[in-house]
Amino acid sequence: MKADIGLIGLAVMGENLVLNMESKGFAVAVYNRTTSKVDDFLAGRGKGKRILGAHSPAELAGMLASPRKVMIMVKAGQAVDDTIAQLLPHLDKGDIIIDGGNSNYEDTRRRCAEVEAAGLLYIGTGVSGGEEGALLGPSLMPGGSAAAWPSVKPIFQAIAAKVEDGSPCCDWVGADGAGHFVKMVHNGIEYGDMQLICEVYQIMRDRLGMTEDEMSAVFAEWNSGDLDSYLVEITRDILKYKDEDGGPLVRRILDTAGQKGTGKWAGIAALNFGVPLTLIGESVFARCLSAAKAERVGAAKVLAGPALGRSASDRAAFIADLGAALYAAKVVSYAQGFLLMKEAAKEYGWKLDFGSIALMWRGGCIIRSVFLGRIKEAFDANGELSNLMLAPFFAEKLAGAQASWRRVVAECAFAGIPAPALYSALSYYDGMRTEVLPANLLQAQRDYFGAHTYERTDRPRGEFFHTNWTGHGGSTAASTYNV
Repeated sequence: MKADIGLIGLAVMGENLVLNMESKGFAVAVYNRTTSKVDDFLAGRGKGKRILGAHSPAELAGMLASPRKVMIMVKAGQAVDDTIAQLLPHLDKGDIIIDGGNSNYEDTRRRCAEVEAAGLLYIGTGVSGGEEGALLGPSLMPGGSAAAWPSVKPIFQAIAAKVEDGSPCCDWVGADGAGHFVKMVHNGIEYGDMQLICEVYQIMRDRLGMTEDEMSAVFAEWNSGDLDSYLVEITRDILKYKDEDGGPLVRRILDTAGQKGTGKWAGIAALNFGVPLTLIGESVFARCLSAAKAERVGAAKVLAGPALGRSASDRAAFIADLGAALYAAKVVSYAQGFLLMKEAAKEYGWKLDFGSIALMWRGGCIIRSVFLGRIKEAFDANGELSNLMLAPFFAEKLAGAQASWRRVVAECAFAGIPAPALYSALSYYDGMRTEVLPANLLQAQRDYFGAHTYERTDRPRGEFFHTNWTGHGGSTAASTYNV
């Protein structure tokens, strides 16, 4: 028997993807650098299934039907390059290497060029959904060598999550690093969603004095409406989970958050492309701030805050405001994420289908939600939509949520509750709807100290001017206008 696909890396995600593929009728060959894991897997979860075990890359290659397809599920970075180097001598022209880890998209662009130069094909695919998604149906975001897609499509779309009409949460994204770029943006939006939910939780806990069971009930109610999503659903369950003594477990968890880097990569890419990814950036920095636990404990004894008691006035109305603010801020987070993908598509010549991407995220992945169906509708209606906030549905939603959103942010400022994601989302919204920003003064300052020039409102765009502000400078201007 020849296997339909091979997989290297039998950690939890790798094992679950193998079992998912096998359950859909595909024969799978597996290899792990620690070969005892191969034997243990075949004797355990893989026993009696159409799974072949290999003890070397050469043996794995010999087990695969042509064109060979090998999926790598190892730690991002040097381990991927090392695995590719071990594989290449045993593969033939036209064979396909697939990186399913959380690789940086720039590494994927480089690897795609290198593998194609060797006569093979390369795919870098985002895989989202965690352990359960890998086993039961993830969201898959493949990109790379377009010629590889027909060979991989039947497998990927079979194992992917499906939406209500049966459409798979997987489609071809674009060339070289497009798949991993889209996954990076997905993870950035995930950072934003999680931070927004955490801020709402803190407001309920510290300002409204709600118990975990009361908060869980609110998230349960939200999960039956516009905020229906995986992250709201699991927040409901986390808040009602009890420790061994019957108390809420969440209160016993130390408030220091970790991160694996994809949110940071999204922020770096946004800075490179000049995209105001403010909410996601604040979400990354919020994790950094949480990690400074000792410093915060010390600062809490020194830095003064408002002397306020808990608010008991019209709790139900304020909870409704919180739900509206959470929804509005989510719109901003996704709007910024799609803007980042749009700029990357311009830079690299990727033909990204934003409606298709929203569909890929509609099921299986961590940010799956009813909300994404509306995003797909928005881009299907207008493929040239410049900003998601301008789609009629979302513009109306933002207008309806605006008063609630402002009340929540104002209450946080008044009560001294940090809410950087909610704040930055509202500031971005207000910035976008402000026709005249104070950047005219900023450009004057830049021209004053650095002769960076400026454009004028009474002259055509593209004409640049310099003023001798002090009377002591010359007429020579700096050669660059944009930073």
